[in-house]
Amino acid sequence: MHKKIFLIVLTFLSLITNAQFNDPEQKIMNAEARKGVSGSFIKLSDGITHYEKAGIAKNGVVILVHGFSVPYFIWNGFFENLVKEGYEVIRYDEYGRGYSDRLNKEYTSKVYSQQLYDLIKALAIKTPVNLMGVSFGGIVSTNFTLTYPNLVKKLVLIDPASAGNNMTMSESALDKMMGENSEKRAIGQLDDFKYPTNFPNWVNNYKVQMQYKGTRKALVSTLFHYDSIANLVRYKSLQNLHKPTLLIWGTEDHTVPYKYSDSIRSVLNVDFLSVSDAGHLPYLEKPDLVNKKVVDFLKKNGN
Repeated sequence: MHKKIFLIVLTFLSLITNAQFNDPEQKIMNAEARKGVSGSFIKLSDGITHYEKAGIAKNGVVILVHGFSVPYFIWNGFFENLVKEGYEVIRYDEYGRGYSDRLNKEYTSKVYSQQLYDLIKALAIKTPVNLMGVSFGGIVSTNFTLTYPNLVKKLVLIDPASAGNNMTMSESALDKMMGENSEKRAIGQLDDFKYPTNFPNWVNNYKVQMQYKGTRKALVSTLFHYDSIANLVRYKSLQNLHKPTLLIWGTEDHTVPYKYSDSIRSVLNVDFLSVSDAGHLPYLEKPDLVNKKVVDFLKKNGN
């Protein structure tokens, strides 16, 4: 009997050890982790935010809002192009991503809007700004505009994600599952592309943030605590503000299917760019087409 109990305990300890060993979140996001990192850092009301600001606001200001889990490197190339076009451009890591702080609180829509508001004020950015959000960043940008309409001039939404908690498991169960499948989650980021082989460093760049404690919590908490307002309700409210909006969608997006663009356009008056032969990140797979459309849209009727 004692031998059987010993084996059970040994097996349990082995499972715990293996789980800890396989969990990539072994580091803490702090000043040491940020040494040598490009970009800048600023202390806001909820924590430190990693950002990059470049360019002169000859044609206005553009703030780029990344998606659900890929931090601000998702704008590489596009950021630099807007700078060349005469814009002051800001991109930043949302809390829990990249090199921004991991928070000891629920990741609600208020947290995301507050971070962007704080950043605009702390950097003394001239408003109203042009907001551009991809995927989940489209929701963040839309909610921010609904909350602070006087701070936003134009919106660019790229394959904006839907929101709401449709999970069938508990928060802790999802956290455990994601922890056990970290490698699969990293490789799964390539599903956003139609031609993933064109982005050979994508997975390794994504894995960098996965080393830091609290990254997974940020993703899980967002899924459970970001507001559950239905997409169409959100966009109907945006329509009432009459903000010029450009909607861009890759026709072969399998992350947020192309058909959802029809639903948004049914309630929101937009300038629409359908990007063929591209997935969830059409501005990366068809940069020349999307860059030109975005710049033309921003310059239309002045900045």
